[in-house]
Amino acid sequence: MAGVIQTTVRRSMPASLLLRVRHRSPGLANGLVGGALAAGLGLAAFTVLVMLLWVSSPYPDSGPGGALHVAAALWLLAHGAELVRVDTLSGAPAPMGVPPLLLAVVPVWLLHRAARDTAEGGARDNAPLMPGRTAWAGVVLGYLAVAAPAALYAAGGALRPSWAWTALCVPLVALVAAGTGVWTAYGRPSGPLEQVLGAVLPRGARHLVLGPDGRPGVAARAAAAGATVLVAGGAVVLTVSLGWHFGETRRTFGRLTEGWSGWLAVLLLCVTLLPNAAVWAAAYALGPGFLLGTGVAVTPLGARAAPLLPPFPLLAAVPDPGAGTALHGTVVALPLTAGVVVGWFVGRGSVTGGGRFGVWTTGRTAGAAAFAAGLCGVLMALLAGLAGGPLGTAALARFGPVWWQVGLAAAVWLGLTAAATALTVRAWRLRRSHRRGERRADRVVAPRRRPALPRPPQRERLPRGTWFKRKPGRSAPAPASVAADEPYLLLDDDGDDRAHGAPDDLRDLRDGTDPFGLRPRPEPLDDLPTASPPAAPGDTEPRPPG
Repeated sequence: MAGVIQTTVRRSMPASLLLRVRHRSPGLANGLVGGALAAGLGLAAFTVLVMLLWVSSPYPDSGPGGALHVAAALWLLAHGAELVRVDTLSGAPAPMGVPPLLLAVVPVWLLHRAARDTAEGGARDNAPLMPGRTAWAGVVLGYLAVAAPAALYAAGGALRPSWAWTALCVPLVALVAAGTGVWTAYGRPSGPLEQVLGAVLPRGARHLVLGPDGRPGVAARAAAAGATVLVAGGAVVLTVSLGWHFGETRRTFGRLTEGWSGWLAVLLLCVTLLPNAAVWAAAYALGPGFLLGTGVAVTPLGARAAPLLPPFPLLAAVPDPGAGTALHGTVVALPLTAGVVVGWFVGRGSVTGGGRFGVWTTGRTAGAAAFAAGLCGVLMALLAGLAGGPLGTAALARFGPVWWQVGLAAAVWLGLTAAATALTVRAWRLRRSHRRGERRADRVVAPRRRPALPRPPQRERLPRGTWFKRKPGRSAPAPASVAADEPYLLLDDDGDDRAHGAPDDLRDLRDGTDPFGLRPRPEPLDDLPTASPPAAPGDTEPRPPG
């Protein structure tokens, strides 16, 4: 044994590196598989739809290979990528950049679910979550690993993707959708949004957006409600116009195709374009309208004739050429209604949304209404930009609403109406609270459905260096406390909402743990003997225990 030389067994460099990466990134492989599966399911859904239409078509102009190329191209179009048609009559390539918004729901939802499930990792309540950045990066890389070959395959068909738009839109959709999925898995913390907004916004606007009185959350909810009212109202305007032009709408089906398979294909195309048409109708009600080609605008004040339009059922809802009438002017009721809804949300939040900061002043209420109107304008501008695009060259280079005009019009319409409505709702709620004999005006809160737990003097949130937080109930370190003068988190709950749902505090009370750090009261001991009652005057012998 003296001649034996002890040596250390060393792993090879690739094996050691692979083990180290696997140990440090346990969720990267799961993220890659989840992203690739999301892309594969999206491609499979589009392929099944296109193949069904190809099989049922009585006159297919290509084989199954052409149908597969079209399916891959439509999948890229759902991400917002622009397609180019090469087999035109003129021989010049013609772009096609109007993505059906209903088709975009498929890849966005698949990415969101894949990222959320990857971050959760199938873990139960007490198991730790996967690192957010690892899950996010894995899902995005896995999705792009499938999207790149799909784009290369689609480039060999009649509808070819534009490489610039594909390289921009597909990774952007993957990043945003996967990010929201990871954010949802971690309980939607406001730390990431606060850091991004604090870095992007100017110094003078940070106090308005990240103020300590609850205005950001109230304004965000009001803006979402206003955009929903505008799009839903646009759908109503579209339905009324289609019913008014029902004869023309029915004739377009027969002029486009023949047979039930062709009618079914046209009907499916119309259904996928319904969200686009609703946004166009909302833009029409806001005033800027939309374009049916270069220089051909359709507004409530008048519409110009567009001779290059093909017969299509949804285009039958376009108003007749000529000056606008009083009937066309009734659509202004839609932005007025949206402004009233935004003002109602802000006026309600001015009384109940401040929490321990009290009722907002009239200036803060009007400023919050203007801020909500601006956010709604940004949302409408984004929807208008996604709902339109080119359908060709020259006269068809611009098709749909102009995004910046729609956003500006929405901000102006809703800003004027929402400010007056918010002040009116605020005064009405304060007057009603005085009549009912509730608390003072500077401390009015919403009526509570259940007894509220005592609130600590300091609010708790994530440290600024932490991007993601585990869901309530999971094993996580205690968050750091924030003083009262710290900026308000964007998605913090309001005072009344927090009182209505406080599962963590109730769970702590049931477990015997005080959420504020106080020592719990000890339970009585059953083993101790019961004390004897005091003896009455005149008794000489002790009484037995009762």
